[in-house]
Amino acid sequence: MTDSSTRRTVLATGAAAALAAGCSKYGDSNNSSGSSSVKASSGQELAKTSDIPVGGGRIFKDQKVVVTQPKKDEFKAFSAVCTHLGCTVNAVANGTIDCPCHGSKYHIADGTVAGGPAPKPLPAEQITVEGNSIRLA
Repeated sequence: MTDSSTRRTVLATGAAAALAAGCSKYGDSNNSSGSSSVKASSGQELAKTSDIPVGGGRIFKDQKVVVTQPKKDEFKAFSAVCTHLGCTVNAVANGTIDCPCHGSKYHIADGTVAGGPAPKPLPAEQITVEGNSIRLA
């Protein structure tokens, strides 16, 4: 009976570790350098203002940034890395920024948690809007 209990504990622990390791890598498959902290250089244009829909947003996967437009002519930027397990968010819809891994959702206006297991808001990123150009600050 002791051997059976020990074996179950080892199997359960190994499965949990494998699951956690798999989730932490999700969304980083396009990063061939192996670094998970790729950032656009300061001043780099991310998009035109017309590329960001009112009430929505756009994810810049390579720069790990999401830009939103909660209200007309109000642009916000946040990290695109989920605060739960580090997955990259993959959608902006219905007023939220969504993570595919475990269902965390963040409000497009301020990055605060709207639902899911995320423990804290998405960190803000600095952008500048000059004319119709949105750039990292």
